[in-house]
Parts: sequence; structure tokens; C-alpha cells
Amino acid sequence: QVQVVESGGGLVQAGGSLRLSCTVSGLTFDAVAMAWFRQAPGQEREGVACIGRRGTPTLYSASATGRFTISRDNAKNTMSLQMSSTEPEDTAMYYCAAGKYCSLNSRAYDNWGQGTQVTVSS
Repeated sequence: QVQVVESGGGLVQAGGSLRLSCTVSGLTFDAVAMAWFRQAPGQEREGVACIGRRGTPTLYSASATGRFTISRDNAKNTMSLQMSSTEPEDTAMYYCAAGKYCSLNSRAYDNWGQGTQVTVSS
């Protein structure tokens, strides 16, 4: 049984940093691409960043480019999102996903976590 578990969410002041982590079990971690998505209340889920099986390629949304960094450690079955220069608009539930290839389209992903809440205060 595949399990995807996010951690690291919380409250941060605008301009601050936060690191999200995702741990995966039940599949061959280095055989899947990983991604972060987010969904704010009343809005559609959007892709934030993705990373290929061996760490490349990486893709970022326009809003994440230059502020967020995605990384993975295949030895530990973990993937992270370092968020810097956060903005109130980053407030959302953040989801970790595992799937076929690195894409910001949710259809590429078969396995999802339950999400971790990020709130950025102004």
C-alpha cells in the first residue's frame, strides 16, 4: 500500500521561510517523479514544482520560480520544498504527489498525500 505523508506546514510571516517534507512508502521511490501542488480555498489545485526520478528535471510554476526549491533524497524516500520570500498568496493546503513524470499537471500523478497547511501572514 502506497503512503504519501506531508509534514512541515505551519504559520509563517510574509518574507519568511518554511520547509515542507514528503515521505513515501510502498513503492520504488526512485522510479517515480514527485511534485508539490497547492490549493487555496475556492481555487483550483495548481502545480507548484516537480522533480524527476533522479533529481532532474525540475519544473516550477511562475509564482514559485526564484522563491521555492524542490529537492529529493532517494536514499531516504523523501522529497522537500524549501519556500523562501513567502507571500500571503502562498497560503494554501500543500499536497505531495508521486507519479509517472515531472509535470505541473495533476493528471501525471497517481498517489497523493493528505496535505499540509501553509499560512503566510501579512
